Amino acid sequence: MAIYDRFLSLTSPQAPERDRFILSKGHAALALYSTLYLKGVLSAEQLNSFLEPGTLLGVHPERQIPGIDFTTGSLGHGLSMGAGAALAARLQESQRRVVALLSDGECNEGSVWEAMMFAAQHRLANLTAIVDANGQQAFGRTRDVLNTEPLGDRWKLFGWDVQEVDGHDLDQLTNALQREGERPKAIVARTVFGKGVSYMEGQIAWNYLPMTEVQYRQALQEVG
Repeated sequence: MAIYDRFLSLTSPQAPERDRFILSKGHAALALYSTLYLKGVLSAEQLNSFLEPGTLLGVHPERQIPGIDFTTGSLGHGLSMGAGAALAARLQESQRRVVALLSDGECNEGSVWEAMMFAAQHRLANLTAIVDANGQQAFGRTRDVLNTEPLGDRWKLFGWDVQEVDGHDLDQLTNALQREGERPKAIVARTVFGKGVSYMEGQIAWNYLPMTEVQYRQALQEVG
């Protein structure tokens, strides 16, 4: 909600001058769908069609869905799209801003680093990358699969304006988003996987496991 309520201007999914948001870590699409519902872009009926036969609301977001400009899910592409969208805004003399949300595991992809170099070379100050740094990915701890730490320092070396924040703190995220400069911004958001649900926190298995009805009720109670 720091992005949608406190930073981006998204008055209408069709407005030409709207800011752009790219969920590069497309496997988190359900959180995006829920946000679009809360912003009045998706109806309750549409949201409740998640993963139902014939729905557009699948595991990864599709650009045919209102409020979604880029189809994502194949990791490593979102920042490149973001750099392109930011450059397009400059060429069109538009004030549009672009935010791309990546995972730290996604930074294993070489295309991410190519996009970082491109954005820094062209000083795309209207581009912000948020890296959800929870230290784990589908098959293990990020440090064991392919260690990219110190992550913030690496983005700095590639020419970005970098801030590290508590990814669960909306005020820290908001302040980082609103900071202005002449270079593209990277926000390394340190998070805990499954935060707030006792049996999920930091547990890699919950990348895939389905919840039982009892676990579902417990999770609802714990997150309030």
